[in-house]
This record gives sequence, C-alpha cells and structure tokens, in this order.
Amino acid sequence: MTGTTVTAPDGKPVTCLRIENEGLQLELMDWGATWLSCLVPMKDSLHREVLLGCRSLEDWFVQKSYLNATVGRYANRIRQARISRNGLDYALDANQGKHQLHGGHGGFSNRRWTVLEESREHVSFGIQSADGDQGFPGNLDLRMVFRVLPGQRIQMQCTGTVDAPSPVSLTNHAYFNLNGARSDIRQHRLQISAARYMPVDAELIPLDGLAEVAGSSFDFCTPHKIGERFLADEQQKLAGGYDHSFLLDEAHMDRVAAVLDAEDDKLQMRLYTDSPAVQFYSGNFLAGTSAREGGQYAANEGLCLEPGFLPDSPNHPEWPQPDCWLTPGQTYRQTMVWEFVAKT
Repeated sequence: MTGTTVTAPDGKPVTCLRIENEGLQLELMDWGATWLSCLVPMKDSLHREVLLGCRSLEDWFVQKSYLNATVGRYANRIRQARISRNGLDYALDANQGKHQLHGGHGGFSNRRWTVLEESREHVSFGIQSADGDQGFPGNLDLRMVFRVLPGQRIQMQCTGTVDAPSPVSLTNHAYFNLNGARSDIRQHRLQISAARYMPVDAELIPLDGLAEVAGSSFDFCTPHKIGERFLADEQQKLAGGYDHSFLLDEAHMDRVAAVLDAEDDKLQMRLYTDSPAVQFYSGNFLAGTSAREGGQYAANEGLCLEPGFLPDSPNHPEWPQPDCWLTPGQTYRQTMVWEFVAKT
C-alpha cells in the first residue's frame, strides 16, 4: 500500500496499491476501486500497458468516462431513473438526462472504498451504501476482491447483502487497448459468445427486448475486426458506434464470454464471467479525457467489455436472465476474470 499526497474529492489522501503474480502487475487506487495500470509480460521480456489512464491522479477525479472504475449500485442505464417493486416506487438519482447511468452522481465510481486487506497478490475493498443512496432502497454492504492469479489472470469477485430488496449489478469500467500504445481499437479483433443483443433508442435506453445478432453488424459470434462493420446500421449510428449489451449464450466461469486480439496479434485477452450479459462499448465518447502519455484521448482509443445484467433490468423481470433484485437473506455473488495470452 502506498499513501499519496494527492487529495481526493472527499478531502483525504488517495491510497494506491500494486498487486502482481508471474510478472502481471495491476495497480489500483481506493477512490472508485479503480484500476490505474495493468502491465502484461510479453514474449520479448518487456511489459505492455493494456489500460488507458490519466496523466495525473488529479485528472482521474475530473474525467467523465468512468475510466477503469468500479461502478454501481447498478451498472448501466435505468429508464427514467425509476424502479418499482411490490407496489413501491423509487426515484433514483438521474445523471444522464432523465435517466440514471452507473448509479448516478454519487455512484461507487465517485466514492472512496475501504481497503480491508491486502497481500502481494490480492486487495480486498469494502463499501457500505445506505438506504436511499443513489435513490435505491435498503442498506447494502459490499466486498470486492481483486486477485492476480497464476496464468496471467486478473480476477474480480464481489459479494454483498441487503436488508431490503434492491437491484444490484456491479462491473468494472476498464478501458482496454491491447496494442500497448495509443491507437484506434477498431483494428482489434473481437469475439462475443452471444446470439442476442439489446437494441436501444436515441437515448441508449433499451427498446422492446432482445434481437438476434445474425445478419447484423452485432454478430461477433466469430472473431472479426471491430472496424469492419462500424456504424454499419441505424443502431450503431444512434450510439456513435457500439454501446450495447449482449446476452451471453452461457454465463459460466468455464466458458469464455469474449475474446479480444491486439492489432499486431501479439496479445490476446479472454473474458470469463458468471454475469448474464456483457456491455460492449467502443469508446465513442472518450474524446477529451486526459491521456497517460499527455494530451487527450480521441474517441475509439479504448474499449470496454463490462459484465453485468442487461440495462434497465430492474424494470424488466420478463427478460431471460436471473433476477437482478437482491433480497434479505440472499448473497450477491459475481465473478469476472481477464486472462492475457502473449503470443510470439
């Protein structure tokens, strides 16, 4: 653990941490349970930075891209910033027009997490969210553990409990660029194990339900370059690219959810998750975000693959996925693993 002299928005110094295993190094900070850096050992004995990042710690607090942060209580968008359950209506904190995105203004990405324990290979963070926080009902107690595992793998495990029914869906908003240098991620190859995706309206809120990817620009069942079908149809044009959720064919930790290959084909990333869906975001609104190398990122210099529930799920119990509402006596459990494979 390394304390810094940099002060976060709560007036206290930021704590930075580094964990590693077999040369894979992950740096984090307690503000937003955020990834700062991920260095992957390559075949040429050098390391490759695969995450976007800000030039200074101070820049992290003002960027609006949720850069590599842990987001919640509910990751993704909720229509009209309203939910209801058992005849009770709840007005949530709206932060994207009339809708809520990633928990609103006071989401977990803008909060300090408590460092509960740490070792060379893991860090455990905790956060408590009071009844009414972000507009959600019930007190939520969360624990998030990051581990760097053998085999060039990063694991994120989350557990949580509530004392009243509340929707819970966490994710990490990591921005990846496997090229190791600033470049357009549309030259990466991507595969997503999903036959269905969620169409959206002009405000990126789900429409009537899932659609088949077959025959559309959303078909990543076999790997291809992201740029090959970029802005190829009206759905992408609404979002300025990809910003859509894919319902995974199988949500098991032993089945790959997505595979991403660098443009130079020297590094591959495999995502595993027990979450029912993955949001693929092609960095359409990155422009203006502080860049680690200096200056600002342009759009499409990083991409996100965010495991979680489908957007607006609290209002759609009919969708084919587990119930996103956590109830007293239950334990929220979520696991995701990023595996890196360096090639010759």
